[in-house]
Amino acid sequence: MKILVPVKRVVDYNVKIRVKPDGSGVDLANVKMSMNPFDEIAVEEALRLREAGKASEVIVVSIGPAQAAETIRSALSMGADRGVLVKAEQPVEPLAVAKILKGVAEAERPGLIILGKQAIDDDCNQTGQMLAAFLGWGQGTFASKVVIEAEEVGAGEVSRGTVDVTREVDGGLQTVTLKLPAVVTTDLRLNEPRYASLPNIMKAKKKTIEEKTPADFGVDISPRLKILKTIEPPSRKAGVKVGSAAELVARLRNEAGVI
Repeated sequence: MKILVPVKRVVDYNVKIRVKPDGSGVDLANVKMSMNPFDEIAVEEALRLREAGKASEVIVVSIGPAQAAETIRSALSMGADRGVLVKAEQPVEPLAVAKILKGVAEAERPGLIILGKQAIDDDCNQTGQMLAAFLGWGQGTFASKVVIEAEEVGAGEVSRGTVDVTREVDGGLQTVTLKLPAVVTTDLRLNEPRYASLPNIMKAKKKTIEEKTPADFGVDISPRLKILKTIEPPSRKAGVKVGSAAELVARLRNEAGVI
């Protein structure tokens, strides 16, 4: 069984975001970029399933500029088998991403697609759900545990079997059973991604990255949304210490006006 893992190149989570003076977007000049943390968790889970004998190949796909190849190399350094880069110099919205991934899935015929539940740059949390709808596959979102019971199939056939996805809900934990093929999106508590070893980093340089374009899948990536303005959140005021509960209540009533 193949596992397809989409990954996105985003601003590193340790970087403090700066908004452009004209409010047209985020300043990306000389900013460190890295793999979306949720996608890194997805790569790790795919590798663990392969190591457990549940999958034969892990394929990583990224949609973005030529520099996104570096993100794919990061996944290959972790242990993924090969990569697919769909080149797009302009930002691609979740709807177009889902359409492109549908085309990749139809070409690769994976038994499972694992992707991060959201990207930390736009926080849309839409791609996995739309991809499952386009493919007509079952979906398990916000996964904190994934267990596969797959059946052996012939080469080129879509995998059969089930995947149990445990997900966090307001009342606790919920487990859903999906028929393969399926789409799973990862939560933070699913696993702890591994560090790439030096031998794997060297091996990754020789692994294949196939290049495609959105046109190869018949997808128009023209934006459907218009960003009017980007602004920084207001700075937080310094807190104050109070000497007693009575003083706290008085300040909340008289100064903050919240009670």
